[in-house]
This record gives sequence, C-alpha cells and structure tokens, in this order.
Amino acid sequence: MAKKMMDTAPGPCRILAYDSREHGETRTASSDLSLNVLAQDLVNIVHKLYGDQAGDIILVGHSMGGAVVTHVTSQSLLKNILGLVVIDVVEGSALDALSSMHSLIESRPKQFGDIEDAIEWSLSEENIRNDKSAKVSVPPLLVKMQEGPSTVYRWRTNLAKTEQYWTDWFTGLSEKFLSSRTAKFLVLAGTDRLDKTLMIGQMQGKFQMAVLPESGHSVQEDQPGLLAANLLQFWKRNERLVLPPKVPIPPKKDA
Repeated sequence: MAKKMMDTAPGPCRILAYDSREHGETRTASSDLSLNVLAQDLVNIVHKLYGDQAGDIILVGHSMGGAVVTHVTSQSLLKNILGLVVIDVVEGSALDALSSMHSLIESRPKQFGDIEDAIEWSLSEENIRNDKSAKVSVPPLLVKMQEGPSTVYRWRTNLAKTEQYWTDWFTGLSEKFLSSRTAKFLVLAGTDRLDKTLMIGQMQGKFQMAVLPESGHSVQEDQPGLLAANLLQFWKRNERLVLPPKVPIPPKKDA
C-alpha cells in the first residue's frame, strides 16, 4: 500500500510505519501496553526521526493503532497534524467484541509447520482475503523456533497477555475521535460497525467516511490499492493552501 501511495502521491511525502512494542521485532525494557505508553512511543519515534522538521502529518491507525493515533491527536501530543485516519475500529463494536476474544485466541493454531501453512490458514479464515498481501504480512507475525529436531513457527505476539489493556485501548475512542481538532477520516469494512456516537457525528458531517465492503477487518491488506487511493484523496482535500508571499506595493510617485 505504501508503494502505491508513493507512486501516485500529489507531492513529496514520507511514509513511516513502525512495529509497536511487543509486536514485530520491537523489544523494550517494559511490556506495558497501556494507551498512554503506546501513544508516547509514537510521539517519541516522530521526534527522534524528524525533530522539528516533520512538516504536516497525517496519522493513520488500524484497529488498536486507530486508538493510538486518535489518542495522540485528541491530546495534541504532536504538532502539525493535518489529518487523522482510523481504519475499521469503532468504540462500541470493539468493546462488544472483547467478550469473544478469548475464544478467538483459543481457536487459532498454536504453531505451524512452515510459513506456507500459516498463510493458507490466514486466507482460509479470511483474516486476510488478499493472497499477495498475506504472503507479505503473515511471515512477520511468526517467529521461527526449534522444537527438538523439528522447526516450527509460533505467533510472535502473545495476545492473551494483552488482555488487561483491551478495555483501556477502546474506551472513549468515539468521543476522542470526534473532538480531535483536525480533518478526520473513518474507513470501515461495513456500516454495521458504526456505534451511536459516530452515527450521529457522521450525520452531522463531522468526519469523512468510506466503506470498503469487499474487505474484512484487515482493510489495508484486503484492498491496499483502493485504500491508498482514498488516503491520497483525503490528503489532497485537506492539504494546506500555501499562498505566495505578499509583495509590497511601492508608494506612488508624485507627478
């Protein structure tokens, strides 16, 4: 998706994607995954990489990441936030879904014999519906381990250990999204995900919304091209208008 955006961007841009702590290969001294800590991680990364030269920023977050970027924006933890994009996470439906998370985690295979098995499983369960995306995105979710004479692949992130943070991530998300003082864009896989607060806000025109109905929860994986096009349109619609410098009018000469 990032490549598609870079190829068709209307102007110079930089795309930063990072592994949250306890995700991917990121390792930290603390395993604290509270919302405040995750939000501060994002702020620290931007400051470390760009200092005061970050320019205009559009924050984009999917699922838990949507809660993080919304918190950063609503609390004004970064300057020059041009826009906020939240992908397929809504407070009401997210909190309702927490009751089924245990069974979802337990139903996943604990390990795979090889990467191809993991990719096939993800596609068969429709966790990802795009086979090209699955081949890119599934391998980093796993870690290679030696179990006796056999090599196995296990999930890199232990989702069960994050349970204590689930409610913290999503409580108050809708109000924080609506109160964020920037352009806002909500991308969903279906309108059934809207809660009452966002439904009212959407009818009042408080944010832009797009529905990509052929997607599952992993919208950015299932339809990367379409999502990239939507993000670029959002950027162009909200890009700051740069006016030319004022040219002083010389005083009239006496006749």
